[in-house]
Amino acid sequence: MAKEKPMHIPFQTFFISREVSKCPLILDIIKIGQKIKVLGLEENTDSTISLSYGKRILINASGVNLIKITYQDIIEVVDYDPVKNVVLAIGKQNPVIETPVHWIIHHAREDVNAIIQFNGEKIVKKYSENIPITKTEYPSGTIDLAKEVLKTLKESKKIVIRNIGCLFVGVSLQEVENLIFTGDEETYAS
Repeated sequence: MAKEKPMHIPFQTFFISREVSKCPLILDIIKIGQKIKVLGLEENTDSTISLSYGKRILINASGVNLIKITYQDIIEVVDYDPVKNVVLAIGKQNPVIETPVHWIIHHAREDVNAIIQFNGEKIVKKYSENIPITKTEYPSGTIDLAKEVLKTLKESKKIVIRNIGCLFVGVSLQEVENLIFTGDEETYAS
């Protein structure tokens, strides 16, 4: 009898406010979204961007094209409980499925304040040469995936997540932008 994979249950979101976040960093997310247009991403490319904001993170809503992102498309994640798999948020829409992984990376690594993740085969082909890849495949948004990503991020600030996409991390959006457009990790090395 074949062993079945356990079903992935997405996190539950509780909104403490359905207002648009007033965080001043949202404009930076919108600007980087416009810059990545030159990468030639398809309209339906599944992408995620997140920024640390104190103990909170800003992350895009589910189903949002980063190239066309607006203030209403940004969710402020106030807290995440990995044991209960619950997100507390401020915003008008539901956060992306990658939210738990991004939250865990932001809180586990002091040198990470910005993350951009591009999902899909086309983008993986573009960036996958000579960068580390996660060893094991896990469903998006799971704690197991977060642990696997954190292990792989010890090797580089740009990685391939097996059968999902590419992830770029840095201390700032400027550093992540540099990784995406030039591939240069040394410029911001400390």
